[in-house]
Amino acid sequence: MRITAIRETTTSLSSPMRNAFIDFSGMTNSVVAVEMDVIRDGRPVVGFGFNSNGRYAQGGVLRERLIPRLLEADPQSLLDATGHNLDPARIQACMMTNEKPGGHGERAFAVGAIDMAIWDVVAKIEERPLYRVIADRFNNGNYDAKVPVYPGGGYYDPVKGLDGLRTEMQGYRDSGYTLMKMKIGGGSIDEDMLRIQTALEVARDGENLAVDANAALDLDTAMNYASAMAQYDLAWFEEPVDPLDYEAYSEMAKVCTMPIATAENLYSRGDALNLIRHGGLRRDKDWLQFDPSLCYGPSEFISIVRMAEGMGWATRRHGPHGGQQLGLHLAAGLQLGGTETYPLVFQPFGGFGDETVIENGLVQPPEAPGLGVETKSKLYNMVLKPLIDG
Repeated sequence: MRITAIRETTTSLSSPMRNAFIDFSGMTNSVVAVEMDVIRDGRPVVGFGFNSNGRYAQGGVLRERLIPRLLEADPQSLLDATGHNLDPARIQACMMTNEKPGGHGERAFAVGAIDMAIWDVVAKIEERPLYRVIADRFNNGNYDAKVPVYPGGGYYDPVKGLDGLRTEMQGYRDSGYTLMKMKIGGGSIDEDMLRIQTALEVARDGENLAVDANAALDLDTAMNYASAMAQYDLAWFEEPVDPLDYEAYSEMAKVCTMPIATAENLYSRGDALNLIRHGGLRRDKDWLQFDPSLCYGPSEFISIVRMAEGMGWATRRHGPHGGQQLGLHLAAGLQLGGTETYPLVFQPFGGFGDETVIENGLVQPPEAPGLGVETKSKLYNMVLKPLIDG
């Protein structure tokens, strides 16, 4: 058994919308396909991986360092103890050969894309959906048949306005979502309070609406936002301040009445350890939102969840960022608190399979082998199939 080819490409995620910190007019994404000499249903097994939004493509790191290391390695050194499947841990170690510790940025996204593809391969070779593989390997076989999900939306758009925001939120509710998320911090507090009030006309209860400042605020401004929003009892206040300013998070946690959510912009187990040790977050209230495609992939994500569990954090306090099916599989297989999805934005990557049904804010993970990204027809036909066809 061996890897026969690893292909990568850069795709566009451009959009005129913005959050409080960046616009997405030039956003790109790395997509990876790992092809095996294993045959299933008359075709070679191919695993797919890609990053989520908010970070750029990493073609240079993939082509110049990571892919050559894997293709030049002894194929047997990448297999598990049975010799009948790939070993994600050994592959991770191979990719990180001669990489210094620390500096968990661009490299983490490149590794994450390949690691995602490797797990897709592993589950496809076993001919099982990824969430069941994860459940058996890391959760004593336990999994959730349905997962709480929420749409990431409510971006700032130059032509949408309050009426457009209301229409967007109503569309989510009509589609079966109960919890929704919107952006704040990109205007004045007064403007954002109007946007929150507009969204609440649809969400109805504060617990059905989360807000996300994308780390754009300083501590004083974040405190002012928290005070102004306290009346609404919102689901959470996401990334109020810089993700590495643990002292600021600790100060926020002392006074913020609503839950705080963070971690999508932390990319390693070491960064997770520092956040949990020094960020002052409340284990019974706040949310950890690591992105499994950005933090060195699902392998590192699983390690983070287990480390946090050893430090008193229940798995239900994790909600993967990223808006893709990878987060859905991890949430189901590890029995996390839910996951984000992007039904309208960052297409064709965002959202779930074409036939997915959202009911009362819950989604059943796909039963297709692996990640099931092939169940997203536009993603498969527009991006993935052309990559493997060359």
